[in-house]
Amino acid sequence: MIRGIGDPLVSVYARAYLCRVGMEVAPHLKESLNKNFFDFLLTFKQIHGDTVQNQLVVQGVELPSYLPLYSPAMDWIFQCISYHAPEALLTEMMERCKKLGNNALLLNSVMSAFRAEFIATRSMDFIGMIKECDESGFPKHLLFRSLGLNLALADPPEGDRLQILNEAWKVITKLKNPQDYINCAEVWVEYTCKHFTKREVNTVLADVIKHMTPDRAFEDSYPQLQSIIKKVIAHFHDFSVLFSVEKFLPFLDMFQKESVRVEVCKCIMEVFIKHQQEPTKDPVILNALLHVCKTTHDSVNALTLEDEKRTLAYLINGFIKMVSFGRDFEQQLSFYVEARSMFCNLEPVLVQLIHSVNRLAMETRKVMKGNHSRKTAAFVRACVAYCFITIPSLVGIFTRLNLYLHSGQVALANQCLSQADAFFKAAISLIPEVPKMINIDGKMRPSESFLLEFLCNFFSTLLIVPDHPEHGVLFLVRELLNVIQDYTWEDSSDDKIRIYTCVLHLLSAMSQETYLYHIDKVDSNDSLYGGDSKFLAENNKLCETVMAQILEHLKTLAKDEALKRQSSLGLSFFNSILAHGDLRNNRLNQLSVNLWHLAQRHGCADTRTMVKTLEYIKKRSKQPDMGHLTELALRLPLQTRT
Repeated sequence: MIRGIGDPLVSVYARAYLCRVGMEVAPHLKESLNKNFFDFLLTFKQIHGDTVQNQLVVQGVELPSYLPLYSPAMDWIFQCISYHAPEALLTEMMERCKKLGNNALLLNSVMSAFRAEFIATRSMDFIGMIKECDESGFPKHLLFRSLGLNLALADPPEGDRLQILNEAWKVITKLKNPQDYINCAEVWVEYTCKHFTKREVNTVLADVIKHMTPDRAFEDSYPQLQSIIKKVIAHFHDFSVLFSVEKFLPFLDMFQKESVRVEVCKCIMEVFIKHQQEPTKDPVILNALLHVCKTTHDSVNALTLEDEKRTLAYLINGFIKMVSFGRDFEQQLSFYVEARSMFCNLEPVLVQLIHSVNRLAMETRKVMKGNHSRKTAAFVRACVAYCFITIPSLVGIFTRLNLYLHSGQVALANQCLSQADAFFKAAISLIPEVPKMINIDGKMRPSESFLLEFLCNFFSTLLIVPDHPEHGVLFLVRELLNVIQDYTWEDSSDDKIRIYTCVLHLLSAMSQETYLYHIDKVDSNDSLYGGDSKFLAENNKLCETVMAQILEHLKTLAKDEALKRQSSLGLSFFNSILAHGDLRNNRLNQLSVNLWHLAQRHGCADTRTMVKTLEYIKKRSKQPDMGHLTELALRLPLQTRT
């Protein structure tokens, strides 16, 4: 029936439909489909007959516009026939196509439908057939494009590779229409990258620039140009080789539209982070990637989404982490100074730079084994100064607080005592600015728990910070206590008392003859005061003041709705005294008994916890010099629920 359809275009789509239905309902009758294909070849010459040509003239349709209409149907027919077909059948089909004159359309469908391996191994045969095709009907550049698509999937014989590229590029480079040229060049770039060196790739990129620059033709071809860049960076993982390709950066300059340029730069950074295994100091890589990172950074504005900022910061941070000048620490610091000036709009990048500079100071300390020379002492002070002037430019208040603390610890470890004091004072002065609510991942949350965590960490550091000779005893602790006292705490929160309890732990540790831990080559207060009675007296005064604040707060909780909180806090304070206090002191001993009774007074205490606590006291009383705990245990009754 299909043989009786006069219009060859209608006929070919009828055959395509027959193939589609045949494959679905009777795949075992594939021999009939093969006959359908060979039948089509017999009628193929109709397309170039007088009847069709006259009809095209009447309709005003050009042959180059008409012939591609056949491609979808022919591609489908060829795919159905070639699906799981033996090599012999494919060879026979190709030979039949060869015998037909003016067979560009058939040839294109063969290359679109047949297996890539089949095409690749016969690449030179196909190039010969393409050369013999008539240019007027079906453009040769489309044939070379189809061949290039196959060669991207399968490798041709090694001896033919250069000849194939030369034959193809002779045709491609002569194309005058920029769109035709770039559609074809885009495909063959991958073949070039896959089988040749940077010299050939550079030649291809230069040719693309030459064709796409006149009349700003590149503006209409950004997707294809992006595809070329992606193919190049997918095959050149060694960035020292990539950036030594002379025309690579000029190629990037064709991306004039900002959004496209940023996407391309992001692709380059993603590949660098994924494939760069070793840290680098190669000036070619550094200069090129600084330019690429600067391009992405400068795209940030007031309308940029937070997710986009995070992505860009992640990519830039990945680059910064991979830069290492080895033992040339001064060069490393210079790089960080330059990076800070270039990436000042992305807070996570500034945070990374501060951490990197702190690490640099600690590496210097490690190399010098803690014994700084005049030169290295000046260098670590420069690192500390870098951090001190960078932190205030950050927005996140807890980010600033934690970095002040971290940088102060680094300064202390490098014997920069006055600089460490400056960091700690800056952190203390920042605490009053902590808002009640902070934004965490887009949700507003109370800040007190974060402040409590920070202060506990801060107290641990203050234990080893030596007093400044001009500021009196425990001046940093006093300043911090004043700030905590003046801070406006939530009425329903007990975090202020938990902080005061931590202060008591700190003051208890400070009253020891030898502190629990030290920093090498830094004399803490245990060495400076040597257990001086005046120092201990000041310490005791502070303890009494803090304990008075805790007891005052416990009194305010003597209301029905707050009794459970009072019980919990009372037991917590009791445990602190038990762990850190000297219970041979009668006043402290009596206070602990009172707190025990307070915890149980209204039946709010957890009986199991009380029992375990009492068992612990009895067990501890059996240790040497702990006999006084036996008497204490006798004064701590357990109240039953009844």
